[in-house]
Amino acid sequence: MSEKLFRKPVIIVNFKAYREVNGPGALELAKICEKVSGEAGLNIAICPPTVDLGYVARNVSIPVFSQNVNPRAPGSATGWITPSMVEACGAVGTLINHTEHKIKPMDIEECMELSKASNLYTVICSDNDKVAAEVAKLRPDFVAVEPPDLIGGDISVTTANPGIIENTVEAVRAVNRSVMILCGAGIKNGDDVKAALELGTDGVLLASGVVRAKDPEAAVRDLVKMI
Repeated sequence: MSEKLFRKPVIIVNFKAYREVNGPGALELAKICEKVSGEAGLNIAICPPTVDLGYVARNVSIPVFSQNVNPRAPGSATGWITPSMVEACGAVGTLINHTEHKIKPMDIEECMELSKASNLYTVICSDNDKVAAEVAKLRPDFVAVEPPDLIGGDISVTTANPGIIENTVEAVRAVNRSVMILCGAGIKNGDDVKAALELGTDGVLLASGVVRAKDPEAAVRDLVKMI
């Protein structure tokens, strides 16, 4: 699993909490991502809704990530998502500090420590190159940069603000060259993925371009067409 996941390029599809992935929709989309991943021989990982995390993880062979974990160890933690729970249900990693679920810097560090102890891959999200460089010091597996104003929009960060990607790559590499770099916000097609790779990233983190597409399979296929 680890060798496959860390082979560039990496595409992570965040299902978020869209209606399209309520109920059976989560596994249906996961199966599409699994199918295209296998046919293309590329790395596609997925972040299904938390309530379906274990169910999806048991039914697909591609890497499954949690959308979030909380800085809590096993024990008296009603309603919280512990990294050990995520590992136990079959997921292999987690997002941390997504712009829609931001946490305090000290909590990022604790989530990192607990996730490492549970053998989870970690993707720490950031909104700019300075934050990306700071969180890279925590030695996550991935740092993802996503300008909040472009998330869910129709214009890709690769077009609207390529400078933030280049600055993030430079800043993170200066801190820790082993951290892989993803970019997101407005990524919707193969041209966007190709541009992200040409700007120096190792892959992309995206959501609505696939999850809300009229034809999700066509959307996933389009993502990998230029690679």
